[in-house]
Amino acid sequence: MVSIATWNINSVRLRADQVVRFLQEQQPDVLCLQEIKVAEHLFPHDVFEALGYTHRAIHGQKGYHGVATVSRLPFREFSRYDWQDNGEARHVGVELLGATGQGLILENVYIPAGGDIADRTLNPKFGQKLDFLERMTRWADKIDRPTLIVGDFNIAPLPEDVYDHKALLKVVSHTPVEVETLQRFADAHGWVDLGRKHLPAPERNFSWWSYRSYWRQKDQGRRLDHMWASPELAPQSMGHRFVEETRRWDQPSDHVPLITEFAL
Repeated sequence: MVSIATWNINSVRLRADQVVRFLQEQQPDVLCLQEIKVAEHLFPHDVFEALGYTHRAIHGQKGYHGVATVSRLPFREFSRYDWQDNGEARHVGVELLGATGQGLILENVYIPAGGDIADRTLNPKFGQKLDFLERMTRWADKIDRPTLIVGDFNIAPLPEDVYDHKALLKVVSHTPVEVETLQRFADAHGWVDLGRKHLPAPERNFSWWSYRSYWRQKDQGRRLDHMWASPELAPQSMGHRFVEETRRWDQPSDHVPLITEFAL
């Protein structure tokens, strides 16, 4: 059994202690981090080395964005795509090696949030988000190996993936145009959404709560983080969960980790 986790950490150096706690408590074999917000040479390698995560692929930049995959299992860096088309560090792919990993391709992505206005003529960031997804779609159309893509997609696709479907239809992350664009990406490879394979709608399955609203009595969450598998890989996923208690830790990320177990 191999366990793979994904987490938008919102600054890996600021929350290194929380990553350590998570790794010690949950013991995933592989952890994909997004929004590490650090250049590669300043990544806290020693933190992960001490815990046995001796294999690392870092695609970072100063202060913004950035992704990292750390693992107890051997891997080789496989790919770095500039789906943003402007040099931002938003993707890294690895190939797991050895009998345990079975050559699985693991893609770690941080899709842009897209700003606040759901109109590309008024808000260039929204257009960049849609274009990012279109580039991913063209890539997905050519995949010929079992692949797992994980990360912060910044889109909650289903009505049940947000706390109030009607109220959020015009809010970036849940607009019809974003959902349709993400669906084209899904269709390009026949991806299986493991979050909804294991926790079918309408079961509650949120991964993000705004810093402004989480501590209210209302559960104003959205499912922005995802783990999607190739059609031939999906049947090997044995379990999936979200680790919500991290959102209650002191000075937490606004996202919580997801973990999927695979019988590879």
